[in-house]
Amino acid sequence: MEFDKLKTEIKNVELDMTRSDSEDYFEAVIKKARLEELARVLEDNFGPPAWPSFHRLSQVAQIALKNFGGIRNGQTLYFSNNGAHQIFAMLWPWQDNERVTIKAGKVPYAIA
Repeated sequence: MEFDKLKTEIKNVELDMTRSDSEDYFEAVIKKARLEELARVLEDNFGPPAWPSFHRLSQVAQIALKNFGGIRNGQTLYFSNNGAHQIFAMLWPWQDNERVTIKAGKVPYAIA
């Protein structure tokens, strides 16, 4: 999977606000009404979510997400590891139940 392609497809969903857009990281806010459309984009690129899951997140995923706030109950994670890079997308619903933050990034593969 290419991170640039993923960012382009995310941007094609109507965003409420873009917070960050760099070579390796993208963060935006969408209205919850657009969440289904965004989830289709993410599932087309990643497959089913890695979180929530009945299984614990791998150490590799936990390390990759550490600097981005990690993942908690009520949030959704999509994750891909190609050996050289890890690409992720996290959905963080707001407490107002109206908006969702999307955080997507590409990090080098590393084990601490």
